[in-house]
Amino acid sequence: MTTHDDDGRAAAYRAAYDAQLRARGFAPGRAGAERIGPVLRTVHSQQGGLILYRDLGGLDGPELDAFIAAQRAHFAALGKPVEWKYHSHDLPADLPERLLAAGFTPGDRETVVIGEAADAAAEPRLPEGVRLREVTTRDDFARIQALAEEVWGDDWSWLPPAMADWVSGAGDPCTVLVAESPAGEVVSAAWARFHTGTEFASLWGGSTLPGWRGRGLYRVLVGARATLAVRRGFRYVQVDALETSRPVLARLGLVAAATTIPYIWRPDGGR
Repeated sequence: MTTHDDDGRAAAYRAAYDAQLRARGFAPGRAGAERIGPVLRTVHSQQGGLILYRDLGGLDGPELDAFIAAQRAHFAALGKPVEWKYHSHDLPADLPERLLAAGFTPGDRETVVIGEAADAAAEPRLPEGVRLREVTTRDDFARIQALAEEVWGDDWSWLPPAMADWVSGAGDPCTVLVAESPAGEVVSAAWARFHTGTEFASLWGGSTLPGWRGRGLYRVLVGARATLAVRRGFRYVQVDALETSRPVLARLGLVAAATTIPYIWRPDGGR
């Protein structure tokens, strides 16, 4: 149940999120990123393209359709898929229908939840024998890939080279954490991006092996990354949350500020 206080916090957090994170993109200045009209268009060698924006600057009607078609044509020429990151408060209101008409397919809806890093920060209380550590090597990133593929059943081969790029200092700083069983198996993993020039750290991952769920590992990883954010001087933590993780995040003080849906276009028309 939400309260008026929650609604007020959500509105304030959404305004800060739009003004700080969405206005700049999640990784400005990195290779492959360029401003095209009102959007930041990024190409990742492993993942394809991403289109981010604070707003569309009043684009509407046929002009917006032509702009969407131009982005699709750009990635068609590259032979790469592209994600248009749509938010529920974006205008015009019929933007989803225009993306669908242009051949984009909606992915899973996620909720953008935001809270005070200091409220979410916590010292880790780990299950007996489990240790939490920061990792920086390709070998460890490959172990996280194996974890993610077991949990989600998808191809995560893009993850080790992407993580190597993130932690190398390209773009916003990134810290990757793993929880390891007493036998040394990676049983949960997550990472944080610290967005330079903003008050935000964003939290990603949090996948946990089925046999290790229900032991508080996701909560531990959120608390540990929020602690890092506080130490680095960041006020907010932000998560694009699935429904499975929202209850944990709500208990840590994060509130729903918006919803977001990835609209994906693929050169082969696949999903």
